[in-house]
Amino acid sequence: MTDPETPAQGPVTISSSSSERAPIIYFDGASCFGHHNGAIQIELAANLLMPVGAAVRVDVVQTAHLRCSVAAALALREALDKALAMYKQGQQQPTEDIPAVKN
Repeated sequence: MTDPETPAQGPVTISSSSSERAPIIYFDGASCFGHHNGAIQIELAANLLMPVGAAVRVDVVQTAHLRCSVAAALALREALDKALAMYKQGQQQPTEDIPAVKN
């Protein structure tokens, strides 16, 4: 039996027919998390700005209920860590000043 803490290794082929139908999930944070019967549970939430007269109220709504195995959670964490490292590396590169007027 394989260790559930070790993500599966090897090439993965994603079906091209599923890519267009996959939802895009936006979230501002994880409102809560836990585990039940071996499944990792994470609730994703987003902020909604609601006008109230001249003011604005922030409502928080659930955007997704994420459920996965421990191995899938580890793979997600690895992907997030790598994406954040890529972002950080891009932020550290010097930027070139773009002239306002070209001659």
